[in-house]
Amino acid sequence: MTGKLRIGVIGAGDFAETCHVPGINSHPQAQVVALCGRRFGQVRAVADRLGVPDVHTDYRELCSRGDIDAVTIATPNVEHVEPAKIAFHYGKHVFCEKPLSMTVAEAQEMLSAAEASGKVHQVGFIYRYLYGVRELQRRLRLGEIGKPHYLRIQYDGWDGLMQDGNAGWRGKLSLAGGGMLYDRGSHLFDIARFVLGPLEMITGFFKNIPRQQVGLPAAVETDDIAAAWFRHVNGVRGQWFMSQATPPFTDNGYLEVIGTKGALKASLSRGTIDVLKVSNPKHPAWEELPLPEVAKDGKPHCLGMMMRSFVESCLSGKLNVDTDASFQDGLAVQESLAAVHEADDHLKWVSLSHQSG
Repeated sequence: MTGKLRIGVIGAGDFAETCHVPGINSHPQAQVVALCGRRFGQVRAVADRLGVPDVHTDYRELCSRGDIDAVTIATPNVEHVEPAKIAFHYGKHVFCEKPLSMTVAEAQEMLSAAEASGKVHQVGFIYRYLYGVRELQRRLRLGEIGKPHYLRIQYDGWDGLMQDGNAGWRGKLSLAGGGMLYDRGSHLFDIARFVLGPLEMITGFFKNIPRQQVGLPAAVETDDIAAAWFRHVNGVRGQWFMSQATPPFTDNGYLEVIGTKGALKASLSRGTIDVLKVSNPKHPAWEELPLPEVAKDGKPHCLGMMMRSFVESCLSGKLNVDTDASFQDGLAVQESLAAVHEADDHLKWVSLSHQSG
Protein backbone atom coordinates (compact mmCIF):
# COMPACT_ATOMS: atom_id res chain seq x y z
CA MET A 1 0.00 0.00 0.00
CA THR A 2 1.08 3.63 -0.47
CA GLY A 3 1.06 6.21 2.30
CA LYS A 4 0.30 5.53 5.94
CA LEU A 5 -2.10 2.93 7.28
CA ARG A 6 -5.17 4.87 8.39
CA ILE A 7 -6.84 3.60 11.55
CA GLY A 8 -9.99 4.46 13.48
CA VAL A 9 -10.27 3.82 17.22
CA ILE A 10 -13.68 2.89 18.66
CA GLY A 11 -13.84 3.86 22.32
CA ALA A 12 -12.49 7.06 23.81
CA GLY A 13 -11.72 6.04 27.39
CA ASP A 14 -8.48 5.74 29.32
CA PHE A 15 -7.04 2.78 27.41
CA ALA A 16 -7.67 4.38 24.03
CA GLU A 17 -5.77 7.40 25.30
CA THR A 18 -2.89 5.56 26.99
CA CYS A 19 -2.49 2.61 24.61
CA HIS A 20 -4.37 2.48 21.31
CA VAL A 21 -3.86 5.97 19.92
CA PRO A 22 -0.26 6.63 21.03
CA GLY A 23 0.75 3.03 20.32
CA ILE A 24 -0.49 3.18 16.74
CA ASN A 25 0.89 6.65 16.14
CA SER A 26 4.31 5.51 17.38
CA HIS A 27 4.59 3.40 14.21
CA PRO A 28 6.07 5.46 11.36
CA GLN A 29 3.69 3.91 8.81
CA ALA A 30 0.40 4.37 10.68
CA GLN A 31 -1.87 7.15 11.86
CA VAL A 32 -5.06 7.31 13.91
CA VAL A 33 -7.37 9.47 11.83
CA ALA A 34 -10.65 9.06 13.69
CA LEU A 35 -11.86 8.48 17.25
CA CYS A 36 -15.34 7.26 18.18
CA GLY A 37 -17.24 7.58 21.46
CA ARG A 38 -20.72 8.23 22.83
CA ARG A 39 -20.44 11.93 23.73
CA PHE A 40 -19.20 14.28 21.03
CA GLY A 41 -17.74 16.90 23.36
CA GLN A 42 -15.78 14.36 25.38
CA VAL A 43 -14.51 12.56 22.28
CA ARG A 44 -13.53 15.85 20.64
CA ALA A 45 -11.54 16.84 23.75
CA VAL A 46 -9.68 13.53 23.79
CA ALA A 47 -9.04 13.71 20.04
CA ASP A 48 -7.65 17.23 20.38
CA ARG A 49 -5.27 16.14 23.16
CA LEU A 50 -4.01 13.27 21.00
CA GLY A 51 -3.95 15.07 17.66
CA VAL A 52 -6.66 12.91 16.05
CA PRO A 53 -8.39 14.91 13.27
CA ASP A 54 -11.87 13.37 13.09
CA VAL A 55 -14.44 12.24 15.67
CA HIS A 56 -17.59 10.12 15.42
CA THR A 57 -20.36 9.15 17.82
CA ASP A 58 -21.53 6.22 15.65
CA TYR A 59 -19.09 3.36 15.04
CA ARG A 60 -21.06 2.31 11.95
CA GLU A 61 -20.30 5.67 10.40
CA LEU A 62 -16.61 5.31 11.19
CA CYS A 63 -16.42 1.74 9.86
CA SER A 64 -18.16 2.66 6.60
CA ARG A 65 -15.48 5.20 5.66
CA GLY A 66 -13.59 4.12 2.58
CA ASP A 67 -10.44 5.96 3.67
CA ILE A 68 -9.94 3.89 6.83
CA ASP A 69 -7.98 0.63 6.60
CA ALA A 70 -8.35 -0.77 10.11
CA VAL A 71 -10.11 -0.22 13.42
CA THR A 72 -9.28 -0.95 17.03
CA ILE A 73 -11.96 -1.55 19.67
CA ALA A 74 -11.37 -0.18 23.17
CA THR A 75 -14.96 -0.09 24.43
CA PRO A 76 -16.35 -1.67 27.64
CA ASN A 77 -16.34 -5.47 27.44
CA VAL A 78 -20.01 -5.91 26.54
CA GLU A 79 -19.67 -3.63 23.51
CA HIS A 80 -17.09 -5.54 21.46
CA VAL A 81 -19.25 -7.78 19.28
CA GLU A 82 -21.21 -5.50 16.99
CA PRO A 83 -18.41 -3.00 16.21
CA ALA A 84 -16.13 -5.89 15.24
CA LYS A 85 -18.74 -7.50 12.99
CA ILE A 86 -19.55 -4.17 11.33
CA ALA A 87 -15.86 -3.43 10.78
CA PHE A 88 -15.31 -6.80 9.10
CA HIS A 89 -18.42 -6.20 6.98
CA TYR A 90 -16.77 -3.04 5.63
CA GLY A 91 -13.48 -4.82 4.98
CA LYS A 92 -11.40 -3.45 7.86
CA HIS A 93 -8.64 -5.16 9.80
CA VAL A 94 -9.70 -5.38 13.46
CA PHE A 95 -7.91 -5.25 16.80
CA CYS A 96 -10.22 -5.94 19.76
CA GLU A 97 -9.57 -5.68 23.47
CA LYS A 98 -10.08 -8.72 25.68
CA PRO A 99 -12.25 -10.52 26.57
CA LEU A 100 -13.42 -10.93 23.00
CA SER A 101 -17.09 -11.14 24.04
CA MET A 102 -19.42 -12.19 26.85
CA THR A 103 -20.36 -15.65 25.58
CA VAL A 104 -18.85 -18.45 23.54
CA ALA A 105 -21.59 -18.06 20.92
CA GLU A 106 -20.72 -14.37 20.47
CA ALA A 107 -17.02 -15.17 20.15
CA GLN A 108 -17.81 -17.79 17.52
CA GLU A 109 -19.82 -15.20 15.57
CA MET A 110 -16.93 -12.76 15.71
CA LEU A 111 -14.43 -15.38 14.55
CA SER A 112 -16.71 -16.40 11.68
CA ALA A 113 -17.04 -12.76 10.58
CA ALA A 114 -13.25 -12.32 10.83
CA GLU A 115 -12.46 -15.40 8.77
CA ALA A 116 -15.10 -14.57 6.15
CA SER A 117 -13.62 -11.09 5.71
CA GLY A 118 -10.10 -12.35 5.06
CA LYS A 119 -8.79 -9.47 7.16
CA VAL A 120 -6.37 -9.43 10.08
CA HIS A 121 -8.00 -10.11 13.45
CA GLN A 122 -6.11 -9.62 16.70
CA VAL A 123 -6.93 -9.62 20.43
CA GLY A 124 -5.21 -7.47 23.05
CA PHE A 125 -3.47 -10.05 25.22
CA ILE A 126 -0.65 -7.83 26.36
CA TYR A 127 1.46 -10.25 28.44
CA ARG A 128 2.60 -11.92 25.20
CA TYR A 129 4.84 -8.88 24.58
CA LEU A 130 6.87 -9.07 27.78
CA TYR A 131 10.58 -9.69 27.24
CA GLY A 132 10.63 -12.00 30.25
CA VAL A 133 7.83 -14.15 28.86
CA ARG A 134 9.56 -14.43 25.49
CA GLU A 135 12.83 -15.43 27.11
CA LEU A 136 10.98 -17.94 29.30
CA GLN A 137 9.59 -19.55 26.14
CA ARG A 138 13.04 -19.69 24.55
CA ARG A 139 14.57 -21.39 27.60
CA LEU A 140 11.66 -23.84 27.76
CA ARG A 141 12.32 -24.86 24.17
CA LEU A 142 15.99 -25.44 25.04
CA GLY A 143 14.97 -27.74 27.89
CA GLU A 144 16.76 -25.71 30.55
CA ILE A 145 14.32 -26.70 33.31
CA GLY A 146 13.67 -30.20 32.01
CA LYS A 147 10.18 -31.37 31.18
CA PRO A 148 7.51 -28.91 32.43
CA HIS A 149 4.96 -30.45 34.76
CA TYR A 150 3.27 -27.49 36.49
CA LEU A 151 2.30 -23.88 35.80
CA ARG A 152 1.09 -21.40 38.39
CA ILE A 153 0.13 -17.75 38.26
CA GLN A 154 -0.56 -15.35 41.13
CA TYR A 155 -1.79 -11.80 40.65
CA ASP A 156 -3.43 -10.15 43.63
CA GLY A 157 -3.63 -7.04 45.80
CA TRP A 158 -5.91 -4.70 47.77
CA ASP A 159 -6.84 -2.47 44.81
CA GLY A 160 -10.57 -3.18 44.94
CA LEU A 161 -10.87 -2.29 48.63
CA MET A 162 -8.72 0.84 48.68
CA GLN A 163 -10.44 3.83 50.32
CA ASP A 164 -10.04 5.94 47.20
CA GLY A 165 -10.86 3.07 44.80
CA ASN A 166 -13.67 3.27 42.28
CA ALA A 167 -14.49 0.29 40.10
CA GLY A 168 -16.23 2.50 37.51
CA TRP A 169 -17.76 0.62 34.60
CA ARG A 170 -15.79 -2.49 35.58
CA GLY A 171 -17.96 -2.75 38.68
CA LYS A 172 -21.18 -3.06 36.66
CA LEU A 173 -22.21 -6.37 35.12
CA SER A 174 -24.14 -4.55 32.39
CA LEU A 175 -20.88 -3.04 31.08
CA ALA A 176 -18.07 -5.34 32.17
CA GLY A 177 -19.88 -8.70 32.11
CA GLY A 178 -17.59 -9.85 34.93
CA GLY A 179 -14.79 -8.69 37.20
CA MET A 180 -11.46 -10.35 37.91
CA LEU A 181 -12.44 -13.44 35.91
CA TYR A 182 -13.07 -11.48 32.71
CA ASP A 183 -10.76 -8.52 33.18
CA ARG A 184 -7.51 -10.29 34.08
CA GLY A 185 -8.49 -13.96 34.15
CA SER A 186 -8.77 -13.73 30.37
CA HIS A 187 -5.12 -12.64 30.27
CA LEU A 188 -4.09 -15.51 32.52
CA PHE A 189 -5.83 -18.20 30.49
CA ASP A 190 -4.23 -16.78 27.35
CA ILE A 191 -0.70 -16.62 28.73
CA ALA A 192 -1.01 -20.19 30.06
CA ARG A 193 -2.05 -21.35 26.56
CA PHE A 194 0.63 -19.18 24.93
CA VAL A 195 3.42 -20.70 26.99
CA LEU A 196 2.34 -24.35 27.31
CA GLY A 197 -0.34 -24.94 24.68
CA PRO A 198 -4.11 -25.58 24.67
CA LEU A 199 -6.17 -26.61 27.67
CA GLU A 200 -8.42 -29.66 27.96
CA MET A 201 -9.94 -29.51 31.45
CA ILE A 202 -10.82 -26.60 33.77
CA THR A 203 -12.47 -25.94 37.11
CA GLY A 204 -12.61 -22.82 39.25
CA PHE A 205 -14.66 -20.26 41.10
CA PHE A 206 -15.22 -16.52 41.45
CA LYS A 207 -16.50 -14.32 44.28
CA ASN A 208 -17.82 -10.80 44.83
CA ILE A 209 -17.15 -8.89 48.07
CA PRO A 210 -20.44 -7.01 48.79
CA ARG A 211 -19.77 -3.25 49.07
CA GLN A 212 -20.65 0.14 47.60
CA GLN A 213 -18.47 1.92 45.09
CA VAL A 214 -16.53 4.73 46.72
CA GLY A 215 -18.39 8.01 46.25
CA LEU A 216 -21.21 6.38 44.28
CA PRO A 217 -24.65 5.09 45.34
CA ALA A 218 -24.03 1.82 43.53
CA ALA A 219 -22.91 -1.61 44.61
CA VAL A 220 -19.94 -3.33 43.01
CA GLU A 221 -21.56 -6.19 41.09
CA THR A 222 -18.58 -7.93 39.56
CA ASP A 223 -16.26 -10.52 41.06
CA ASP A 224 -13.25 -9.48 43.14
CA ILE A 225 -11.62 -12.91 43.45
CA ALA A 226 -11.30 -15.64 40.83
CA ALA A 227 -9.30 -18.86 40.61
CA ALA A 228 -8.89 -21.70 38.15
CA TRP A 229 -7.22 -25.10 38.03
CA PHE A 230 -6.63 -26.77 34.68
CA ARG A 231 -4.85 -29.42 32.65
CA HIS A 232 -3.13 -28.73 29.34
CA VAL A 233 -3.50 -31.11 26.40
CA ASN A 234 0.16 -32.07 26.90
CA GLY A 235 -0.59 -33.17 30.46
CA VAL A 236 0.91 -30.18 32.31
CA ARG A 237 -1.26 -29.15 35.26
CA GLY A 238 -1.80 -25.52 36.13
CA GLN A 239 -3.49 -23.01 38.40
CA TRP A 240 -4.03 -19.29 38.66
CA PHE A 241 -5.36 -17.00 41.38
CA MET A 242 -6.50 -13.44 40.75
CA SER A 243 -7.79 -10.97 43.33
CA GLN A 244 -8.30 -7.30 44.07
CA ALA A 245 -9.37 -8.02 47.66
CA THR A 246 -6.42 -9.86 49.27
CA PRO A 247 -2.89 -8.92 50.39
CA PRO A 248 -0.38 -9.00 47.53
CA PHE A 249 1.62 -12.22 47.48
CA THR A 250 4.52 -10.45 45.73
CA ASP A 251 5.24 -6.94 44.46
CA ASN A 252 3.75 -7.88 41.10
CA GLY A 253 1.92 -10.65 39.36
CA TYR A 254 4.01 -13.55 38.09
CA LEU A 255 3.94 -16.69 35.96
CA GLU A 256 5.93 -19.75 37.04
CA VAL A 257 6.66 -22.83 34.95
CA ILE A 258 8.07 -25.71 37.00
CA GLY A 259 9.97 -28.55 35.36
CA THR A 260 11.90 -31.64 36.39
CA LYS A 261 15.19 -29.70 36.63
CA GLY A 262 14.07 -26.30 37.86
CA ALA A 263 11.63 -23.42 37.42
CA LEU A 264 11.33 -20.15 35.53
CA LYS A 265 9.41 -17.15 36.85
CA ALA A 266 8.33 -14.21 34.66
CA SER A 267 6.65 -11.04 35.90
CA LEU A 268 3.25 -10.07 34.47
CA SER A 269 2.61 -6.39 33.81
CA ARG A 270 2.23 -3.93 30.97
CA GLY A 271 6.03 -3.72 30.96
CA THR A 272 6.70 -1.52 33.98
CA ILE A 273 8.10 -4.61 35.70
CA ASP A 274 9.62 -7.05 33.21
CA VAL A 275 11.96 -9.61 34.75
CA LEU A 276 12.72 -13.32 34.50
CA LYS A 277 14.15 -15.48 37.29
CA VAL A 278 15.33 -19.07 37.62
CA SER A 279 15.40 -21.54 40.51
CA ASN A 280 16.48 -25.18 40.80
CA PRO A 281 16.79 -27.78 43.57
CA LYS A 282 20.51 -27.11 44.08
CA HIS A 283 20.08 -23.30 44.11
CA PRO A 284 16.49 -22.66 45.24
CA ALA A 285 16.85 -18.89 45.72
CA TRP A 286 15.47 -17.05 42.70
CA GLU A 287 18.23 -15.66 40.46
CA GLU A 288 17.47 -12.94 37.93
CA LEU A 289 18.32 -13.72 34.31
CA PRO A 290 19.52 -11.21 31.71
CA LEU A 291 17.00 -9.50 29.42
CA PRO A 292 17.39 -6.66 26.88
CA GLU A 293 18.11 -3.29 28.51
CA VAL A 294 14.74 -1.91 27.37
CA ALA A 295 13.05 -4.40 29.69
CA LYS A 296 14.33 -2.30 32.59
CA ASP A 297 13.00 1.04 31.38
CA GLY A 298 10.18 1.05 33.99
CA LYS A 299 7.68 2.05 31.31
CA PRO A 300 4.61 0.13 30.05
CA HIS A 301 6.55 -0.76 26.89
CA CYS A 302 4.21 -3.64 26.02
CA LEU A 303 1.45 -1.18 25.10
CA GLY A 304 3.35 0.30 22.19
CA MET A 305 4.81 -3.06 21.17
CA MET A 306 1.33 -4.60 20.93
CA MET A 307 -0.19 -1.79 18.87
CA ARG A 308 2.83 -1.57 16.54
CA SER A 309 2.56 -5.33 16.06
CA PHE A 310 -1.03 -4.85 14.91
CA VAL A 311 0.12 -2.23 12.41
CA GLU A 312 2.79 -4.61 11.09
CA SER A 313 0.17 -7.35 10.74
CA CYS A 314 -2.11 -5.04 8.77
CA LEU A 315 0.75 -4.00 6.49
CA SER A 316 1.76 -7.62 5.82
CA GLY A 317 -1.78 -8.99 5.76
CA LYS A 318 -1.13 -11.61 8.43
CA LEU A 319 -0.44 -11.92 12.15
CA ASN A 320 2.94 -12.71 13.64
CA VAL A 321 1.90 -16.17 14.83
CA ASP A 322 4.89 -16.36 17.20
CA THR A 323 3.47 -13.52 19.31
CA ASP A 324 0.09 -12.12 18.29
CA ALA A 325 -3.28 -13.47 19.47
CA SER A 326 -6.01 -14.04 16.88
CA PHE A 327 -9.77 -14.19 17.35
CA GLN A 328 -9.26 -17.97 17.45
CA ASP A 329 -7.22 -17.44 20.60
CA GLY A 330 -9.92 -15.11 21.87
CA LEU A 331 -12.52 -17.83 21.36
CA ALA A 332 -10.36 -20.37 23.21
CA VAL A 333 -10.12 -17.99 26.17
CA GLN A 334 -13.88 -17.37 26.05
CA GLU A 335 -14.44 -21.13 26.29
CA SER A 336 -12.13 -21.21 29.33
CA LEU A 337 -14.03 -18.39 31.05
CA ALA A 338 -17.31 -20.20 30.36
CA ALA A 339 -15.85 -23.35 31.92
CA VAL A 340 -15.14 -21.48 35.17
CA HIS A 341 -18.70 -20.16 35.17
CA GLU A 342 -20.03 -23.68 34.75
CA ALA A 343 -17.72 -25.04 37.45
CA ASP A 344 -18.77 -22.31 39.86
CA ASP A 345 -22.47 -22.92 39.17
CA HIS A 346 -22.15 -26.68 39.78
CA LEU A 347 -19.40 -26.67 42.38
CA LYS A 348 -19.14 -30.07 44.02
CA TRP A 349 -17.85 -30.24 47.57
CA VAL A 350 -16.40 -33.52 48.82
CA SER A 351 -17.41 -34.22 52.41
CA LEU A 352 -14.72 -35.26 54.91
CA SER A 353 -17.25 -36.23 57.58
CA HIS A 354 -14.93 -38.84 59.05
CA GLN A 355 -12.66 -36.02 60.28
CA SER A 356 -15.38 -34.35 62.36
CA GLY A 357 -15.81 -35.13 66.01
